[in-house]
Amino acid sequence: MTMTVPVAPHENRAGLRWTLTDAWTLTRRNLAHWSRNPAVLLTSLAFNVLIVLMFGFLFGGAMVVPGGGGYREFLMPGMFAMTMVFGISMTTTAVATDLERGVTDRFRSMPMAPAAALIGRAVADLLFAVVTLVTMMLLGLAIGWRATGSPGAALGAAGLILWLRFALVWVGIYLGLVLRGQEAVAGVQILEFPLGFLSGAFVAPATMPAWLGAVAEWNPLSSTVQATRELFGNPGWGGESWIAGHAPLMAVVWPLALVAVFLPLAVRQYRSLSD
Repeated sequence: MTMTVPVAPHENRAGLRWTLTDAWTLTRRNLAHWSRNPAVLLTSLAFNVLIVLMFGFLFGGAMVVPGGGGYREFLMPGMFAMTMVFGISMTTTAVATDLERGVTDRFRSMPMAPAAALIGRAVADLLFAVVTLVTMMLLGLAIGWRATGSPGAALGAAGLILWLRFALVWVGIYLGLVLRGQEAVAGVQILEFPLGFLSGAFVAPATMPAWLGAVAEWNPLSSTVQATRELFGNPGWGGESWIAGHAPLMAVVWPLALVAVFLPLAVRQYRSLSD
């Protein structure tokens, strides 16, 4: 007669504590790596600042916001989301570098929770996204951007921006596990620009040719940008299409879809590294 022995509740909690402890250890490892090599982070922040200054002061005088409003207030929510897109290459590069140097194989051979390496990377990159977002908001305030909505709405907008970054972290992790060589990683950096610029981040899709404007409106980045503009109380690009009218909803749904696709892919790819 076969008897089933129930698992004690504390054993499940121990497994969870093990995973969280290991994940936090690897998060600290990633943060310590950045503190010893801050050039990567400073370069990323400087690049974002340069983009804002170029569009806000160099090109901004030629930009017309549909429905009126200042271009810098139109620009900054788009730039907040754009910095989350630029983070894909940073995640991909970090994961690919650990893989090429054998660090990932070393982690897999150690007595640690299998998910800890991926969670540690995701948490570290999300923490850097918070630093980036705060930096960009301070820059926006310095050049005249203001959030005229309620404090709760502004927090909701920040949450949507970080939710997008969380989804893109898993895209970057998966690509870092799949791609090989710095040339392949450089290809990811090239793809960031079409994803970012072919959206409503910098200009209204209504100013584009009809077919191109439709593509821009259905870009997941555009939904986050439009939703955050509404929450911050900044001028937006409007639009009569279904996707434009449901931007807050799609700002939640698009990242959720990305997580549903790329998180399992990343986990499966990580488990198959030793095959």
